[in-house]
Amino acid sequence: MADPMAEIKSFAHTVLNWPVRILFPPICAGCRRHVLEPGVLCGQCWSRLRFLERPWCPVMGTPFLHEMGEGFLSAEAIADPPPFERARASVIYGGVAREMVQGLKYRDRTDLAPWMAKWMMRTGGELVSEADLIVPVPLHWRRFFKRKFNQSAELGRALSRQSGVPLVPDALKRVKLTRQQVGLERKEREDNVRGAFSVPPEREIAIAGRRVLLIDDVYTTGATVGAATKALRKGGAAAVDVLTFARVLPGDFRADETTLI
Repeated sequence: MADPMAEIKSFAHTVLNWPVRILFPPICAGCRRHVLEPGVLCGQCWSRLRFLERPWCPVMGTPFLHEMGEGFLSAEAIADPPPFERARASVIYGGVAREMVQGLKYRDRTDLAPWMAKWMMRTGGELVSEADLIVPVPLHWRRFFKRKFNQSAELGRALSRQSGVPLVPDALKRVKLTRQQVGLERKEREDNVRGAFSVPPEREIAIAGRRVLLIDDVYTTGATVGAATKALRKGGAAAVDVLTFARVLPGDFRADETTLI
């Protein structure tokens, strides 16, 4: 028999939300058309979202065209082994995914973070379940002061709430104000973020011997998360995995990309 109190509470919640729905109707997270529920995509945008699915490289998370057998690594993982153990991303960066990332990052659409985190949980559930703590890629304090929030921390906070894995937002500090990565070649990106991160001495105890899940919005060439991983390992982390919302696939990267990442 249904709980009458639960039904009453559900009805009350719906009634209380009517004024909000009327004044601020939910919009598509991709194109801003009106939709039925907050945080969802309209049919047109949903069809243009490209999810990353198995089979994929167990290290880099880049998809294979067909099953290659257990333990088979991508050419990327073999030629240039990353400092982290595993990387996963939910969607391919482009189109609707790009609009969502830029909405969160540059247009104050922090309301998108919980929905983006749900998709990250779908792809990176294994990494989340094995993590001891979640650490977002930090902004330099000057950039944080200008933007007022850190998009990676918003994603990490949403993941922490959904999974119960503790968030440690100050475990990693950006100690160097780096240039925007847009327009830089791969080697230039690596040079740009080299030595950009460190673990504050007072936070080393929080990550010592722990498996850290590093969160960022977009994985482009891996330069940023690679530098952050090295800092975490130097600070005492036992292992680091990387989870991002979107991923630029090998071969898709262009240094002259005019859209900000």
